[in-house]
Amino acid sequence: MSLTLSNVILHQLTKNDQDELEIHLRNQTLENDASTEDLVAELHRIYSSKGAKGFALFAQDSEFSHWLKQLRQGELDFLTFSGMAVKRLQTELAKYPFAEAGTVVMAEYQSLATDYLFIGMLPTCHSMKVTEQLSISATDYLDIAKMDIVARIDLSSWETDPESKRYLTFAKGRVGRKIADFFLDFMQADVGLDVKEQNQVLMQAVEDFCADSRLDKEEKQQYRKQVYDYCNSQLQAGDEVAVKELAGELPSSDEGTNFYEFTSKQGYELEESFPADRTAMRKLTKFVGSGGGMTLNFDSMLLGERIFYDAETDTLTIKGTPPNLKDQLLRRLNSDS
Repeated sequence: MSLTLSNVILHQLTKNDQDELEIHLRNQTLENDASTEDLVAELHRIYSSKGAKGFALFAQDSEFSHWLKQLRQGELDFLTFSGMAVKRLQTELAKYPFAEAGTVVMAEYQSLATDYLFIGMLPTCHSMKVTEQLSISATDYLDIAKMDIVARIDLSSWETDPESKRYLTFAKGRVGRKIADFFLDFMQADVGLDVKEQNQVLMQAVEDFCADSRLDKEEKQQYRKQVYDYCNSQLQAGDEVAVKELAGELPSSDEGTNFYEFTSKQGYELEESFPADRTAMRKLTKFVGSGGGMTLNFDSMLLGERIFYDAETDTLTIKGTPPNLKDQLLRRLNSDS
């Protein structure tokens, strides 16, 4: 990976005997050598491969963004900037009962002609190692693979397009709520591009376009499948859904209006491009639901063919039970009789 490292530093947040967070600041940045470049390259790679990310932008009165601007203009050195930022992070994190100790990694670097600032709070794990003398000793290590409190700022985008709603990204996973509560607050950033909402609007636009074009059932199914295939291919490739590109792969209406023109005229407020959301796009080709001890999942094309729904009685009728399910049902019926 082509990566040029400018600055990297580690600071620690630990718990004292009163279960309070304490800061241990490093008094100088790390050397820019092969080890630190490998560390930052691995952090960049793992973060880039994380699927679910949120987008944000700095609030107008963000003190953090002011410090960052000073750093970029040479008015603050990286050591001072990182210390100020970590002190602010400690103050914000201490407000919450789930506050945990960890190692804060901050790195300023360039990858593929784009400048980035990486900020992550990594868990420190304890393990054992075998020495050259074949004895056992304790060791601590950073569990990079499990980092989930992390954000990355596209400095190039921020500086060239400050009105963008997506130059700041953060990991969304099992602690996504925690990040929304404190990690963005620490940077004084607001949630920007809502990926889930964009995908939901796209799905609604697809349904409205099909209805407006007066497509029959089979044509609608084919249209939805084409949209799904495109979105899925973009997702698999790590690329974003580009609405104009998607429209180029879809048939136009009888009046000659393509999908991109339709969404623009009808005011769906779709971004030109955005990441695909697996859950939203799955609804194009499948019906999925769970509750009351049941989980159902079937291809949408089966509705009205092998699966029928009666809204008045709230009854779902399935004709042609899957063989493995049928075998389980027969076995249970025979054993209970």
